[in-house]
Amino acid sequence: MTELIKIKTLGALKKSGYVSKSLKEELRDNLITALQNKQEIFTGIKGFEDTVIPDLERAILSKHNVLLLGLRGQAKTKIARLLVRLMDEYIPVIKGNELNDDPLNPITKQGKLTIQEHGDKTEVEWMHRDDRYVEKLATPDVSISDLIGDVDPIKAATLKLPYSDERVIHFGLVPRSHRCIFVINELPDLQPRIQVSLFNILQEGDLQIRGFKLRLPLDIQFVFTANPEDYTNRGSIITPLKDRIESQILTHYPREIETAMEITAQEAGITEIQAQKISFPDELKRLLEMVSFNARESELIDEKSGVSARLSISAYENLVSTAERRMLISGDDETQVRVTDLWGIIPAITGKVELVYEGEQEGPYNVAIKLIGQAIKEMFLSIFPNPDKRSKREEKDPYGVIKEWFGAGNHLELLNDASNAEFESSLDGVAGLKKMIQSLNLDKEKETFYKELAIHGLSELDIISKDFLDKSTEFSDPLSEMFDDFDDDSF
Repeated sequence: MTELIKIKTLGALKKSGYVSKSLKEELRDNLITALQNKQEIFTGIKGFEDTVIPDLERAILSKHNVLLLGLRGQAKTKIARLLVRLMDEYIPVIKGNELNDDPLNPITKQGKLTIQEHGDKTEVEWMHRDDRYVEKLATPDVSISDLIGDVDPIKAATLKLPYSDERVIHFGLVPRSHRCIFVINELPDLQPRIQVSLFNILQEGDLQIRGFKLRLPLDIQFVFTANPEDYTNRGSIITPLKDRIESQILTHYPREIETAMEITAQEAGITEIQAQKISFPDELKRLLEMVSFNARESELIDEKSGVSARLSISAYENLVSTAERRMLISGDDETQVRVTDLWGIIPAITGKVELVYEGEQEGPYNVAIKLIGQAIKEMFLSIFPNPDKRSKREEKDPYGVIKEWFGAGNHLELLNDASNAEFESSLDGVAGLKKMIQSLNLDKEKETFYKELAIHGLSELDIISKDFLDKSTEFSDPLSEMFDDFDDDSF
């Protein structure tokens, strides 16, 4: 290829033995080579190894146009952009040609006239694969002239051409994507009459522009993305267009929390300083993903709209930033993400979920609190004994001393911006907490995390009560709190 791109004329290109191939053949051949050599093309796409990726590879081998259908945040656009890796690094084009004409097989009148005039001296230039990717977001205001083209009166006047001459045509994005991958995101947002304009291009390669009927065998790999029709109330993909898109591939959210954790860690924009100074227990990373998984199953959230992977990514970034802000305020040199910091991710949740009627009644903030609380409860029960299912044979309640401490009227206040030392001291003030953690033989390096998780978990199980204050979270005995309220009402 290094030698080929030095070629500057059609004659030299012919002598080199270069053989042209269609884009779909190009993608197919390069995929075959990649599969035979065990090369990974779709790097960074996790959780689709046995589902979406094999379907996409089969579509490419079949030389199909593709529709990626799935809810938001399922890496549809990212997959489309990675298809560029299956292209040849460079291809030859006629220099100055607006439709990327192949010097060995021109399809436009301009390209044919250029070769007719200059012959083997026709100038050739080389187009890199990164320049062969075209992406268009479908919106209701997209017109046929945007996609297909229109007559350009200025060009006609400048070149002194009659309107019957094909050279007055200004081509749209689709013909300009000849020999390229052309991606239309959110296909249902295109008006039906605009979708109709794609029929012949997909099937026969015909273009109809203001009375001009052109036979242009455009060489384009189409990739469309869309949300399911039952969710996209703004429009739908008309049936004849779907019929012309040979492969429809369904995407999905990660099915395993471990996969979701890998995606979040890969995509989150964590700075080097944050990574060095802020430790993040794996259990807390798992807990964070559990919030997204629970949101996708919540009765308060519209399942048709989906819960994007961007929720976990934004929440991860917010969680680290919450710990960083606390570290800067308290003056600590380094710190660890805390369970209490989870309340810093609420802004990352409320803007990324669509609530059903019951959820709207609860309010976005309360829904976020419930999702976090549910995840904490599940994490607690996966690590600690269930206080509600304690066997009668057990001689001692593992949480007995802790409950007695709160029952005696003691309170635990965890300040949002407490230093590491203040935080440790507050937790160690709860009688029986440290001993209970140590009795379970958990990782000693994560002892502080487990102590805090135990307190939050007991509150989610209503063993102790939890109140959110402006600058802290306060834990107390629910009965003593009830009597305090009773005493307050008495006066």
